[in-house]
Amino acid sequence: MNSADPTTHDIPWLGTRRAIFALLVLTSTALGGWTMFEILRVNGITPLQCVILGLFVITFGWITIAFWTSIMGFVLQLTRRDPLTLAKLRTNDVPTQLGEHRTALVMPIFNEDPQRVANGLECTCRSLLEYPGAERFEAFVLSDTSNDEIARREEIAVAALQQRLGSRFTIHYRRREENHGRKAGNLADFCRRWGRHYDYMVVLDADSIMGGKTLMSLVQSMQANPSVGMIQTVPIPIRQDSVFGRFTQFAAALHSPMLATGQSFWQGDAANFWGHNAILRTRAFMDCCGLPTLSGKPPLGGEILSHDFVEAALLRRAGWEVRLDTSLEESFEEVPSNLLEFAKRDRRWTQGNMQHLRLLTGRGLHTMNRFHFLCGALAYLSSLLWAMMLGVSTVDAIGRAQGQHHFFSDGYQLFPDWPISTPGLIIPLLVSTVVLLLLPKALGVLLAFIQCPAAYGGRFRLVASTFLEIAIAVLIAPIMMAFHSLFIIGVLTGYNVTWNAQVREGRSVPWKDAIRHTWAGTLLGAIWGLATYQMAPEFFWWLSPVWAGLLLAAPLVRFTSSLKRGARLRRFGLLLVPSEVSPPPVLQPLETSSLSSDSQGLSLAPPPPELPGEMPIQSFTDLPHPRARPLTKVPVKE
Repeated sequence: MNSADPTTHDIPWLGTRRAIFALLVLTSTALGGWTMFEILRVNGITPLQCVILGLFVITFGWITIAFWTSIMGFVLQLTRRDPLTLAKLRTNDVPTQLGEHRTALVMPIFNEDPQRVANGLECTCRSLLEYPGAERFEAFVLSDTSNDEIARREEIAVAALQQRLGSRFTIHYRRREENHGRKAGNLADFCRRWGRHYDYMVVLDADSIMGGKTLMSLVQSMQANPSVGMIQTVPIPIRQDSVFGRFTQFAAALHSPMLATGQSFWQGDAANFWGHNAILRTRAFMDCCGLPTLSGKPPLGGEILSHDFVEAALLRRAGWEVRLDTSLEESFEEVPSNLLEFAKRDRRWTQGNMQHLRLLTGRGLHTMNRFHFLCGALAYLSSLLWAMMLGVSTVDAIGRAQGQHHFFSDGYQLFPDWPISTPGLIIPLLVSTVVLLLLPKALGVLLAFIQCPAAYGGRFRLVASTFLEIAIAVLIAPIMMAFHSLFIIGVLTGYNVTWNAQVREGRSVPWKDAIRHTWAGTLLGAIWGLATYQMAPEFFWWLSPVWAGLLLAAPLVRFTSSLKRGARLRRFGLLLVPSEVSPPPVLQPLETSSLSSDSQGLSLAPPPPELPGEMPIQSFTDLPHPRARPLTKVPVKE
């Protein structure tokens, strides 16, 4: 769905929207903070409790952000309004070419499965060929692969793809000797060597697939508004066969568009970049997004790992609009197929997002970008903070149950006494937190129930799948809390992670691996549960989702990684998603596309002649002096 002319209108009442959103979040946070203050103040607030109260307020505020974002997204999607213009959405089947352009589809890869990469890219290219103007697109496979055998197969796969597409679509291949700067360095190398050939570039991950209509619409939007430097789409997971993969895929398909719509409503022209499935104005990116190296050693210093947030901030600082388009549907990606691989990816993102805290005071940054940096870090810090709050609540509950409310009270104690909490406030606070977490899920289900139940297998299967998704989410939440807490502690103590290729194909996790990665959490859950059962039986049952999730960690990892059980769920019609029920044309040839049997004798076509261009390194301590400015100046507020 597209609005009539989504990029030719100003964004109405953007300041008012942000003010209303901020008021809702701050009011909700203040109410939650006041409740926690009343819980803690019974025996007087100590300095340690003030710290805990501050951490709680920050964490509770982060939850309310997602809550109010989902409310706004729900209303806009229910009324079918564009989140930027607020105009009524209408179908626009054939994007109109507004002028000449050259667009590069750039796909950075690192030790990926070459055939899987080639098949996905072929689907994107063939979909583009269905529209006039496809000859103005070219694709680049930008390899940073360190394994020579994989690199050899990459060359074969791309050469075979070049042969299959022939002169209808141009695909280039380049391999770097060293992956300096990782993905960000890979993109910068492309820009410096070939960027000046192209007006726009669409960044694709190795697992990205985008429809031709979506790509044409993105180019049309960029041409219609010369002040826009980047447009991010909403990638939806596909091709998942395991229980965990199908759970993640279902949750994303059901809730991501609604949440993204709410984000677009209040972010406006200062949206974020998620690193892929987005179009960028090449000139603006080259002039504004040369990433500096942070002072100090990793993990908090050195190369910027989560580069996408930073690139969006640098574009916005230079006056370019960054938008999130939630109306384009054919934008897809893949996700890790099991909980351990999902946690490994989160470990890398944790380190990258923690680096962003160092950039909060960067000179000239837009307020929204500082907010993005903060929320990105809180997405992982909140797990550690909630673990601390659960620990304090457990100590307090045991103390009340045992009738002992004076911990270490002897005049020589190291820390102040823990407070006595009133159960009449603790339980409502916990219940309200659960509501804030679960109501967005309910709204996503309600939206699908009203508008497109058939896309999820019908209303009965949709509701049944939702209960299954919530059950899995509740059970794995304590495991992810433990993982994220460990990751945060690792970053703070100087542990630097390596960024390896993501495992995209489904596999069943062996019991040995499941136990090896979860035994500590299982032991913690056993001790936690036993202690509360013996000393605070009432709190034991209230805490059951936490200790049960930790106790069942290894079986959950093993069970949810199963491909057979995932296939069984699909046969029963559970956790179905629209891309399975009614696959869009861009995905239909995915399983049949393969390398030709005689591909060994093929040779790669050479890349195009280089047209060197500069990509100056930016600074967060000095104001920038970019050479490429929007034709329509966009004010930047610090």
